[in-house]
Amino acid sequence: MQFKPNKAAIWIDKQDALEASLPALAAGPFLAVDTESNSLYAYQEQVCLIQCSTNDDDYLIDGLAALDLAGLGDIFADEKVQKIFHAAEYDVICLRRDYGFTFNNLFDTMQAARILGFQQLGLSAMLEGQFRLEPVKSFQKANWGKRPLSGEMKQYARVDTHYLIALREKLAVQLEKNGLMALAEEDFRRLSVSENNQHDLSSYTQVRGYHKLSPRELAVLDALCEYRDQKAKQMDRPLFKVIGSRALLAIAQAMPDSPAGLAQVNDLPPRLAARYEKGLLTAVKKGKQAPPIVPEKHKRPSNAYLNRLDDLKEWRKREGKKMGVPSDIILPRDILEEIAGEHPHTMVGLEAMMAEVPWRYRHFGQAIMDVISKGS
Repeated sequence: MQFKPNKAAIWIDKQDALEASLPALAAGPFLAVDTESNSLYAYQEQVCLIQCSTNDDDYLIDGLAALDLAGLGDIFADEKVQKIFHAAEYDVICLRRDYGFTFNNLFDTMQAARILGFQQLGLSAMLEGQFRLEPVKSFQKANWGKRPLSGEMKQYARVDTHYLIALREKLAVQLEKNGLMALAEEDFRRLSVSENNQHDLSSYTQVRGYHKLSPRELAVLDALCEYRDQKAKQMDRPLFKVIGSRALLAIAQAMPDSPAGLAQVNDLPPRLAARYEKGLLTAVKKGKQAPPIVPEKHKRPSNAYLNRLDDLKEWRKREGKKMGVPSDIILPRDILEEIAGEHPHTMVGLEAMMAEVPWRYRHFGQAIMDVISKGS
């Protein structure tokens, strides 16, 4: 079926309209939330739209309207209101980055579906399967930074939260029936503190294949990345829409010193070679004159650690097959790696390391201890 709401969504781009809506947003036990950002169209991605749904209404909050969203932040932090997301991690990261929000009491319908062993995890697929809603994908790559938004875009955006409370109810029943709600709540708590850890990486490390370059080529690549970043900022465009990373890698390997040489670089389209010729050649020259970059070599882990890691991964994979879920549901990667590295020798020590995931400790703690004790 097609989405045919019986009333219009509430569009909010004025402070008084937001303040008037806050009591309704905070009143119920559940609030569905989603965001739309402009990552495909801007140098610095930002939240452009915040969608919220209660049992009664859909709200579209204009993230570009210079609103004071402190009241909405209070709701997100409120333990009494459960915030329902689908694939919460990205939304939480974006909302924390742009507004400094904190989150308590989340329910992620995608993570719940993963724990239940669903194969189709996209929101469109789940709405189609659970509510027979015809998927609409025409605005997945839309520019949400444009104003005014069309009626069709607003309609598309509200669907993302309109059914989430009902979807949450269906999934919660299955989680409770299968004794998995406590497991899901562990993951919901972890998702509520999601952070973007990419900001401290050097620019060149985000170019795939950089590790194959020599120290001199890395210095050139670093200068090229710096030039691309400056251009992207000037143009207010994402990096990949200025020059692709494959092109930068190829230029760094070729290190051309003339327009003719630049034109011969593989993976660099002629139009980009012509458009950015001066800047690219200047960056290559700068990189040649800069000190070579020798990446810090990480110490190879001990064989004992690698063996424990492999053993834990194999055990996790077997358990995942038994439960019919992805292996990280059994034990998240970060905790698995910490256990392999610290190698606790007692159940008390293991319990401390699994403090964030007590359900998993109760169900798998002894099995994990048996695995890591086997090779010690």
